[in-house]
Order: sequence, then structure tokens, then C-alpha cells
Amino acid sequence: MITRREAALRLDIPLEMAQRHDLPSRMTETQLAEIEKNPPAWLVQSRANRTGKKPVWIELTCSVCGFTEAARPKKWWPEFTFLSCDHHGYDGYDELPVAADGLSRREIDGIGSRFIGIVDAAEHGEERS
Repeated sequence: MITRREAALRLDIPLEMAQRHDLPSRMTETQLAEIEKNPPAWLVQSRANRTGKKPVWIELTCSVCGFTEAARPKKWWPEFTFLSCDHHGYDGYDELPVAADGLSRREIDGIGSRFIGIVDAAEHGEERS
């Protein structure tokens, strides 16, 4: 049995779409294979409308411990230099390389279910090379 979330991941659709079109909360591999083999009209339309500019799902991976999870990317997420599980705290950051000269580091909470995004960017007023 797979969950609706896993089915949405594998069909590459948002979880909200899976709920809206009444995919069951649990389904068998056979049921999912049938949907993939004979996609309903809403799934065909969704795939036809996809521009390819923004992925539906991305994989987040902790740079400290390697934990991964699939998440829906948000428009406000910058490009992360590193990701860290929120429970590592500053001890875990010791395992990350320091920001390069001329770059400052900032943290962004609330990435996925448990990550902190780490962004190394040019300090104010300086160009990044």
C-alpha cells in the first residue's frame, strides 16, 4: 500500500490535486499503475499545462546527516548553499564549510518539514564573483 502523498509524488502532481480528484488515502501499486497506464482526463490536462519552469516536487537533503524528504518548492525560496535539519543547531553547522571570503551567511527557517536553508551571498555592496 502507498499513501496519497506517495502517489502524488510518483504522478508528479501536487497533493492538493490528488485530494481534489479523490485519489484514495491509501492505494495499491496496481491501482497506481492503472492510473499511470490510463491517466484520467484531469491528469492528462495537468501534464499538458506544465511549463517545466518550476518542478512540482524537489528532494531536500541535509548537508550534515543526509536525511532527505520530498517537498513542494515555494516561490520565496532562494537558491540554498546548504540545507540542515533544524535539530542540528550550531553544532551541526561546524560540519559545514565556512562561507567563502566576501560572502555572508544567513539562515532561513521553515524549509520543508524540518530544514533550515543556508544561503551564502555577497555582503552588502559587494559583487559576488
